Amino acid sequence: MRNGVLSRFLAFRSQHAAPLLASLLVLFSSPAFAVSPETSAPPSADLPAPTAFAAKDRPGDQGNAVLLTWKDPSGIPGNAMIQIRRAVPPAYEWTDVATVKPGVGRYEDTSAKDGTVYRYEIRTVVPASAPSDSVSRLAATGAPLVSDPVASRDNWFRNERTNSFIASILFLAILLVSITMAKSGKQIFIRRIAGLNAVEEAIGRATEIGKKVLYVPGIQSMDEIQTIASIAILGHVARATARYGTDLDVPNKDPLTFASAREAVRAAYQAEGRPDLFREEMVNYVTYDQFAFTAAVSARMIREKPAAIFLIGYFFAESLILAETGQSTGAIQIAGQADPTQLPFFVATCDYTLIGEELYAASAYLSREPILLGSMRAQDIAKGIVILLGIAGIIIASLGGAWFPNLFKTQ
Repeated sequence: MRNGVLSRFLAFRSQHAAPLLASLLVLFSSPAFAVSPETSAPPSADLPAPTAFAAKDRPGDQGNAVLLTWKDPSGIPGNAMIQIRRAVPPAYEWTDVATVKPGVGRYEDTSAKDGTVYRYEIRTVVPASAPSDSVSRLAATGAPLVSDPVASRDNWFRNERTNSFIASILFLAILLVSITMAKSGKQIFIRRIAGLNAVEEAIGRATEIGKKVLYVPGIQSMDEIQTIASIAILGHVARATARYGTDLDVPNKDPLTFASAREAVRAAYQAEGRPDLFREEMVNYVTYDQFAFTAAVSARMIREKPAAIFLIGYFFAESLILAETGQSTGAIQIAGQADPTQLPFFVATCDYTLIGEELYAASAYLSREPILLGSMRAQDIAKGIVILLGIAGIIIASLGGAWFPNLFKTQ
């Protein structure tokens, strides 16, 4: 009988022991019983927790950021760190955000998403001196502090750009005052440019020898600020040709520029009381193709040999072709452009060149438009202020003052 019981026991053990052992292995290997490297170290009473922990939306930003602040605990080991973790309620699956050294007292979580509610946990930790594998382990952890729920959002005003806001308001005030002064009739001084003195000379020479004046207002449309300035100068040139009875030729590449130039010339002749001298063919449309226009205007220069050529506006690769062709005819050439890539060609081949902002100053000086005059005055005042601030910054920095550059710092 004993042999029968023993044999049945051995059979039961061999039949059920393996599945039972496998079940136990599965149970203890489940997440509920898994030991995380971060929590493998038990909380230590020797690691005090940070205090005054707060989480809030970072003020004055464009969103997607949460600001965390705290006070570091005292009496912690030299190798202690401050660990920051984050969870989304109600799941509370904590994930690492950052680990920072004591003494910082703040951290900006820029991985937050606007509208998502988070809770943050902060605690003092001591990393293990010799990690057993590639996973960072903790030797000891302090008691955690958990923040109130917080969500980031976009702010309508960024505090770190207050200086830019003040500068914009100051420049706007200077601009409005300058325009008001110009409209009231007060004389606003703009330095005379050498190229402007040559305008009357060039038109006078064309009148004396009985040849035409050729004016090319660039190849761009009216959405380009240099083209607008060129049309303003064209109005002044057209008034001079109307007074002297000189023939004017204005070829155009862009249809909108063509229409604007024709109206500007028409208005100039009417303002001088010589509408009878205005002809529609004075302002003509050539073609929209860049180099077809360049070839047509160059051929016109060689064929008709104008006495004065104005190349004022926005030009590209055709600038050297037009300027070199005009120079070969012996005409007085006055060019102007604000783009530095084409200016060397004009400087090398033309008699006078309006460089950079001189183009806009010329349009304001010749047209005497109050808005243009006021704008030029405001820009000059702003440039003077910037120059003075730069000089002051050099002096203060030379004396060891590090606070002055922070006044102009933006993010």
